[in-house]
Amino acid sequence: MTAAEDFCTTPPFEVRQSAEQRVPFVFNSPHSGRHYPERFLAMSRLDRDAIRRSEDCYVEELFGGVVGLGAPILAANFPRAYLDVNREPWELDPRMFVEPVPSFANIRSARVAGGLGTIPKLVGEGLDIYAGRLPLFEGMDRIETVYKPYHATLKRLLVHTQAQFGYAVLIDCHSMPASVRTGENGVRPDFIVGDRFGTSASRTLTHAAIGLLSAMGYAVAHNKPYAGGFITEHYGRPVRNLHALQIEINRGLYMDERSFQRTSGFDALADDLRRFCADLMSIPDGDIRDLPLAAE
Repeated sequence: MTAAEDFCTTPPFEVRQSAEQRVPFVFNSPHSGRHYPERFLAMSRLDRDAIRRSEDCYVEELFGGVVGLGAPILAANFPRAYLDVNREPWELDPRMFVEPVPSFANIRSARVAGGLGTIPKLVGEGLDIYAGRLPLFEGMDRIETVYKPYHATLKRLLVHTQAQFGYAVLIDCHSMPASVRTGENGVRPDFIVGDRFGTSASRTLTHAAIGLLSAMGYAVAHNKPYAGGFITEHYGRPVRNLHALQIEINRGLYMDERSFQRTSGFDALADDLRRFCADLMSIPDGDIRDLPLAAE
């Protein structure tokens, strides 16, 4: 079987949008997929709960209110443990495969070393996904069949947005374990806003995101320990009127990490996120596009 057959009944990803896009924002949830193909589960040494430890549970639902605000959201249905589109296309660990990986593969990245390449070796708690090595075709097929179409769709959304509005803002949506701490005092943030240290978005956009969340009473960190992954870095080009922010949400705000069940805080957080996104979208166009970058 192949990756195409893994998703013959459930599409690997989907775009949720209203009839008309009314704002220059595109939302992306690359790690919240919850469709675990039976073939993939049969390859894994983990049970159905353990393999979910890297999943950004329900993030696409938390940000689902943006569709009513006139913004599209691209949501993965494939799980992060199966394929990570927040990586370069060929960040591959040669120790995972029976055959040699292609010469153009990036086998020395820090993410590969940590077991979190394009085809992940580990889930969030450092657990090995597979009992043995995979055929190289397995990894290549997932990249060609799912990874490349996913990024082609994301690029199309951004190109369309920029053509319509003159600029585009990508909000890359993620969640993090409740145990994550930041700063010298070991504070547990509710949100982390990442802009690749000022290179992926305008200063106004970053400061607005942090300020809006802080005004709601949330503890917000900036770039530490998550500054944004491949998606934020790759698509964030402010000098070309393409801005990208990564938003990390503390899972303790809305779910039980052991049972994967939503908690009583879920609906309130979703309402806050809808209000946050509406306020962020109301920033005047010129403020987003014309001010210098934080890195300058």
